[in-house]
Amino acid sequence: MRNYFKIIIYLIVLIGFNCASANSYNDFFVAIRRDDASTITALVARGFDPNTPDPKGQNGLLMALAEPALKAAQALLDAPKIDVNVRNQQDESPLMIAALKGELDMVRELIAKGADVNKPGWAPLHYAATGGHLEIMSLLLDNSAYIDAASPNGTTPLMMAASYGTPAAVKLLLDEGADPTLKNQKGLSAINFAQRANRQDSADLIAAFVRAGQPKGKW
Repeated sequence: MRNYFKIIIYLIVLIGFNCASANSYNDFFVAIRRDDASTITALVARGFDPNTPDPKGQNGLLMALAEPALKAAQALLDAPKIDVNVRNQQDESPLMIAALKGELDMVRELIAKGADVNKPGWAPLHYAATGGHLEIMSLLLDNSAYIDAASPNGTTPLMMAASYGTPAAVKLLLDEGADPTLKNQKGLSAINFAQRANRQDSADLIAAFVRAGQPKGKW
């Protein structure tokens, strides 16, 4: 009889624990959506894993940066066990999302905490160039980002800047040493990217840079 009561007590404790865990799980993702930093901090202090994914596999830090919910993102970055190099199903990292969104302070803190600047494949510099975020581009380059990083199909940050960014972003990359003659797997160069996107200013800028680098003819 005594063992029977022990089992009953054990089951009651286990059920209570599971209910508490489920509540914490729900509270965590609600707090991210509400940009509720205090709830996140409290949950982490009670032992909740800040790297817990939602049912779709999405990580909390990536969610917070994508919203953006920057107070929640900061609370997660302050968590001792946070993984700053986690990836989503599209192989995007928190640093990539912060770079795309133009969140300079977040980019700076992620780099300080060890985020991978030169992630293989699509890299943070691709994303910063896509948004034309000059300060973030410069910060990434100052932290040894590979300027001609190639995506899985050979697309470079200069190509992304030419197609989606700004002439200023194109100029920054060219001035820093980006190679305008590179082509992706479809045989397209940065000039082609600019032309296909009807960005003639960027196309002219790249063409002038290429001409300036060619050997001068002799009379």
